[in-house]
Formats: sequence, structure tokens, C-alpha cells
Amino acid sequence: MIGLISATAAGAAARDRLAAAWPDRTRVYEGPVGDAVRAAFAECEQLVCFLATGAVVRLVAPLLGDKTADPGVVCVDEGGRFAVSLVGGHGGGANELAYQVGELLGAEPVVTTATDSVGVAGLDTLGLPVEGAVAAVSRALLDGEPVALDAEVRWPLPALPVAARGAYTIRVTDRAVEPGEREVVLRPPSLVVGVGASRGAPVEEVLGLVEDALRDAGLSPASLAELASVDAKADEPGIVRAAERLGVPLVTYSAEELAAVDVPNPSEAPLAAVGTPSVAEAAALVRGGELLVPKRKSAASPAMATCAVVRRPARGRLAVVGLGPGARDLLTPRAEAELRRASVLVGLDQYVDQIRDLLRPGTRVLESGLGAEEERARTAVAEAREGQAVALIGSGDAGVYAMASPALAEASDDIDVVGVPGVTAALAAGALLGAPLGHDHVSISLSDLHTPWEVIERRVRAAAEADLVVTFYNPRSRGRDWQLPKALAILAGHREPATPVGVVRNASRPDESARVTTLADLDPATVDMMTVVTVGNTATREIAGRMVTPRGYRWQEEPK
Repeated sequence: MIGLISATAAGAAARDRLAAAWPDRTRVYEGPVGDAVRAAFAECEQLVCFLATGAVVRLVAPLLGDKTADPGVVCVDEGGRFAVSLVGGHGGGANELAYQVGELLGAEPVVTTATDSVGVAGLDTLGLPVEGAVAAVSRALLDGEPVALDAEVRWPLPALPVAARGAYTIRVTDRAVEPGEREVVLRPPSLVVGVGASRGAPVEEVLGLVEDALRDAGLSPASLAELASVDAKADEPGIVRAAERLGVPLVTYSAEELAAVDVPNPSEAPLAAVGTPSVAEAAALVRGGELLVPKRKSAASPAMATCAVVRRPARGRLAVVGLGPGARDLLTPRAEAELRRASVLVGLDQYVDQIRDLLRPGTRVLESGLGAEEERARTAVAEAREGQAVALIGSGDAGVYAMASPALAEASDDIDVVGVPGVTAALAAGALLGAPLGHDHVSISLSDLHTPWEVIERRVRAAAEADLVVTFYNPRSRGRDWQLPKALAILAGHREPATPVGVVRNASRPDESARVTTLADLDPATVDMMTVVTVGNTATREIAGRMVTPRGYRWQEEPK
């Protein structure tokens, strides 16, 4: 919950805008400001104070305890010009909250955390438990000192400016090691404990068994991702409460799924009880991994619980990101976030140049030239399979004549794939032309490099007969100069010569151009590969220089 506090009418107006936008996330605190701040500080995860920065500093200073537990505090000035991340930038989420508040209120977010200011990922913002010399290692990263990355367990981390060797170290491990003086330890959620239990097994017995198994194997409880068992034990109180006390989910599988898992220590007892020769080992291994602790029983007599520990391999992450038509303000916030989350960027060299300044220091860039789409797709998937966080970029929307299709054709279910939509060339061109896509429309690429011309011609003819607005991608190049005239001739057999046609080149870029002509007057020689051509349907009209397709066909019925 976010506590909202204000002292003046102007502050209350901004406060109320935030409360109206986030009704389920916020709570307004009325009354004397000092009492309101103290109450919100005790009850909320975050605060937004519409007060002077000095006043907020004096009010919250006596309340501060531990930066890992204190709420994040954002201060918004009286004029609503700035949203200042004041306290708990990382641990309390104040930095991110300042950006969100700024976006909603039109205020400039002010973030002074050193790592955020220079684009380096904060070690305490990676979503993993962190131990050790966070401040010292972060300072070394900021100062450009060599910091080594020791990844005993591969995990898809954001880019970090690390070196092969260094006086400082970031260690990624699930082992129970103590951080060195100049070391940070990140704990990935790589461990799964399979658990079996007799009916009525006490939570203390289950919990003790799990903790002993991890300790004896030299593994960190901070890397425990989940407890796993058979469906028949989904409501077993001892297992359910053990998962709750460990702070991890309980995941269960059917007896049939577990029976199909090859395990080193099958037993007749669980087969008779729940229909599978293994519960603990099979539940831990069902999704693959390395068996670190074979089945072991609890120390009670008789033993009522068993467990096994598996280290699951990291699932790499592939984000297929649409960059939009080129203008920075048409790059979506989600796309920008994915670019900053990636440790590896794969893309066409000219697209990489568009967003290079958004990448975090240490991002590995794999760029190539035109015509290497399949190679880029294979490279991105291969990097993700190595456990990396990968962003594969394309112009417009990555799923429209871009990189999503070849990448997903290459990918299997051993990696996580995220699609990030972008503004397409057709949409960017349509906005410049007016409203040409106001009714049913279709996009067709005239490039026959990947599609036989016979197929393209059949699709153009079908669109012409169906009276669809048509947007042509890849309309003409030096080596392909006859396809556009052929396609226009097909449309001309079904539409009047005066049908409006929009021609847009480099939509949203500094040298953009847009014009409306007609089907009869369009000169294909004025079109190139950087151009999008939109041909209206029989209802499309030019109005005040703009191309408009009505949502219905009523205009055709109106008397002339």
C-alpha cells in the first residue's frame, strides 16, 4: 500500500489525482501532517508526500531504521514539477515509484542513486537475495574498477560491467558460502526440494528434514525456489505449513507424471499409497535438473517424511522486442525496460544504433547486417539456451515482417519467451495520413525473397475482391521494380482511378514524408523500400488533405 500525505490545497489536488488513478494501491492519510507521516510510515510499504523536501526529511528522519525494511518515500513539490526519490530508492522501491508518479502527474522524476544515475543495475534490485559487501562492490562498478563475475550457477541477469578478473567479485551461487570482504553473493532460486510425507506428518518434522538436507549438502535456503510433491499431498498440513514457513510455493504433480520419472531410489511404499514408486525424488526431478541430495528420511521413529534436493538449470529468457518505426517517443516503456533487462542484445546493426544509448554498461551486443534474419534468430535462441537474458530487436512490431517469427520457429520450451509489441510502420504511416485504416484492412509484403510471387499475387487479388484497405510493405527496391505496378493494376481492376493512396516514407523519423495521391496518379518510381503504400477501399475519401476510411459504407449511400 502507498500512503499519500499532503498539507495544502494544491498538494491535495495532486494527491487526489494519484488516489483516483491507483485506487487499489493507495490510502489517503488526513489530519496533522506529522501524525499522518508517522502512521503511513508504520502501515505502508511506500509513501508519497506532497510536501517540501526539507519538511519530509525532518518528519521521516526519526522513523528510519533499516534500509532493507523502511518504506520507500517519494516527495512531490507544491508545483508538481518534480517527484523526488528520497528514501529507500532500491529496497523500498522509491526510484521506480518516482518514475511512475512522474509519468502520471507530468512531473520530472529525480533519482540520485548512483547506480541508477549511470545506468548500472543495482545489485540489490536484481530480484535475488543478496549478501555481502553490496556498497563496496557497487562503488567499484561505478568507479570502473575490475569486478569479476563468478557464476557457479548460470542465471539470466541484466548486464553488469564485469571483467574476467578483479579485486572485487560478484558470485552467483546456491551454495552456503560466506561472502568475502570484497564480494557480493547473489542467491538464484535454483533449488527444488521434493517432499513426501505420511498422513499427519508434523510440520516440524517436514521442516526439520528440509533444513537438515540443505545444511548437510552445503546449500543455501535462500536459493530454495519451491517444495514439490504429489497431488495427493497438496493439502497435507505438514507439507503446506512447511512451505509457508520457508516462504516458497508448494507445487504438486499427478502420480502419473511422477511415475514416468526415472529415479535412483524407487520404493513400493509410495507406489501402494499414492500410485507412484517415488514422490520426493520424482517431484524434484520432474522438470529436470541435477540430483544433489538423494531421497533421505526424517530422523523421527517411525520416519514420516522424505525429501530430495535438485538443482534445476536456469531457464534463459528471450525478449523479442519491437522498437517501433524509429522515433524515440514511439518506443514503448515496456520495450525500453526489456532493453535494460537484457545482458545480450541481438539485432540488425542499424536498429542497434537507434537504441545503443539505452543499453546498460556491460551489455554484449551481437549485431549483423541486412539479410541475416535467420542467423540472428538462431544466435538469440542459442544465447538464451546458455541461460542469458537476451533481447532480440526488430523494427515496428517484432511480430510483423520481423524477428519474432524466425525466433519462435527456432525456440523450444527450454527457454522463456516474452513478446514486446511495437508501433508498426502501417500504424505510424496511417497516423500521418489521417485515418486510412478505419475499416477492415490488410498488410501485404511485396518482397518475393521469402514468398513466391504467385502467392503474393493471389493475396493481393483476394484483398482487391474483398474491398479491403491494403498497406504494402517492401513495395519496391532496385532489384524489384515490377511488383508494385503489378499489384496496383490488380487493385485498379476493382477500384476507381480516384481511389486515395497514401505514400509515407520513413514515418516518424526526421526525414519523414507523407502525401496523398490517387490510384491513377501514383508513380511507382517515387517509392522505395523505406516507403509504405496504403491503398484505400471503395469507401475511402480524401478530406481536407487527409485520407479517411469510414467505419461503415454509409458514405457510398449518401446522395451526391
